[in-house]
Amino acid sequence: MTNSDYTADKGDPQGSTGEATAAAGASTQSLISALLGRFGLRSPSLREMVEAGLKEQPEADAAFSTEEREMLRRLLRFGGLRVNDIMVPRADIIALAENEPLSELLRMFSEAGVSRIPLFNETLDDPRGMIHIKDLFRWLTREAAGEIFNPPIAVVGNAPVKIEAAPEGKPPQLDISRIDLSRPITVAKIRRPVLYVPSSMPATNLLIRMQTTRIHMALVVDEYGGTDGLVTIEDLVEQIVGDIEDEHDVAEAAYISIEPKLGLVASARTPVKQLEEHLGMKLLRPDEEEDIDTLGGLMFALLGRVPVRGELVRHPSGLELEVLDADARRLKKVRIHQPRSAALAPTPTPTPTEAGKV
Repeated sequence: MTNSDYTADKGDPQGSTGEATAAAGASTQSLISALLGRFGLRSPSLREMVEAGLKEQPEADAAFSTEEREMLRRLLRFGGLRVNDIMVPRADIIALAENEPLSELLRMFSEAGVSRIPLFNETLDDPRGMIHIKDLFRWLTREAAGEIFNPPIAVVGNAPVKIEAAPEGKPPQLDISRIDLSRPITVAKIRRPVLYVPSSMPATNLLIRMQTTRIHMALVVDEYGGTDGLVTIEDLVEQIVGDIEDEHDVAEAAYISIEPKLGLVASARTPVKQLEEHLGMKLLRPDEEEDIDTLGGLMFALLGRVPVRGELVRHPSGLELEVLDADARRLKKVRIHQPRSAALAPTPTPTPTEAGKV
């Protein structure tokens, strides 16, 4: 036992006095910090100091390169994001009903170019998990090898699938004709669970939860249990490191383009800020900037409903927005008619910007 332990055990009054003094000092320091903060004299936090340092112009002997600065900015911004800021909206979710045939699942994987597809019963409000392309490929291989090497695959929770080794000797021949792709997806028994999270959940919390559970897809649900959107771990990581594209990713079209016959055309998912920069005019009032993010959202706000194909929506600035493509739930493509004075001015060349991916 050390001297300090012995003294503490004996209840030395000087130790108690020291603790009380330390507590009083901490309380006084907190009070002083609160007063300084009230009068704007509080010392900046570490986050504020880093943000201010990143805003400064980089010098030749700067501690961080341009790429490092950008990643640090993204990291600091990521700390303030919520799931609602990152999620893929419900209308853009690529999903499949669990009673669809396996052939439809293969076709969707081929066309969508994703590695995970969520399943649902009748609507997206009744999700049933997801299918990972690796599990599907493993099941197809076993089916083609024949029943002797094809024990049923049952994924329970997030436990890894146990693969039984084939008997020693000649490996089994794969015969694709043995696979009946007309059977429903549920026959394969390769469904995996997904996470269910609220839209208000901090993005950092979701990233940690995905790391600990090893479930890399989450469905965003509302207060009534309905599905609002979808988030994958790639969506979260891209907020920090930027877009991640692999060998199979195809560059998507720019949000804003100029077509020979139609003129200025934009996707309904075009960020309003990007459209404002392109047109050189303000489209949102200060009280609308937090609620409206895209061109489609702006048109919804102007009409109070979903516009129909061919409808012309007039903006207070004189801008006219013509719906070129839409369905019952959402806008897709919009033709922009600029005011006469703006149309006579030179139009800046649009900067190709890739849309988000699932």
